[in-house]
Amino acid sequence: MNPLIGITCGHQWHDPERFYVNGPYVHSITAAGGTPLLIPYMDAGKLEQILELIDGLLIPGGIDIDAKYFNQELHPKSGIINPWWDELDIFMIRGALARNLPLLAICRGCQILNVACGGSLIQDIESFIPQPIKHQQQAPKWYPTHGVTLVSDSHLAEIYGTTILRVNSFHHQAVDQVAPGFRVTAVASDGVIEGIESIKHRFVVGVQWHPELMVSHDPAVQTLFARFTAAAAETNQAG
Repeated sequence: MNPLIGITCGHQWHDPERFYVNGPYVHSITAAGGTPLLIPYMDAGKLEQILELIDGLLIPGGIDIDAKYFNQELHPKSGIINPWWDELDIFMIRGALARNLPLLAICRGCQILNVACGGSLIQDIESFIPQPIKHQQQAPKWYPTHGVTLVSDSHLAEIYGTTILRVNSFHHQAVDQVAPGFRVTAVASDGVIEGIESIKHRFVVGVQWHPELMVSHDPAVQTLFARFTAAAAETNQAG
């Protein structure tokens, strides 16, 4: 049986009847042998039921995160926030970690993974980072526009088979103080954190870029989803 991968849904506060997940996340999971299960915002009891069913959790990209979760006021350059989306992601992340489920977090997902576990964010890179590189690219979504350096003994370096990588980039927020139990595994040339992973769980990886958008032009990127889904398959077999 294919591993069941939960994917949390985005939610527009001005359109409360619409929950969504962008297609590339679904396509990347199915291509890697997983069965995606889309998870909308709902009450905690139903989310607990889903956590008991899934073998892995994917937290996708999206909008900004409410700064109240890391004890700050919103910066003037903060973008759209949504309390239901934040609550959903944080609840599912904490539930998945408590069950030692494999977890892959992408862009906003990487940020809220860090926040859910006690870390903080840079609310606007250009306001806080001296001489930043461009992190909100104006290029095709699949096109890598800047480099990152990977820690040699990280999941990412092992998966990609290198410590130097070029990635696409669509963010103005980033991980600041890394959550307890996590370590930095990827960094851009301006010092912005581009990857984190848990030091306590078997596969919990966050990346700041969007690998799901790169797969169609660089099949090697699919290895990340394949490794994540393989870890979820081990959960499935153990269950």
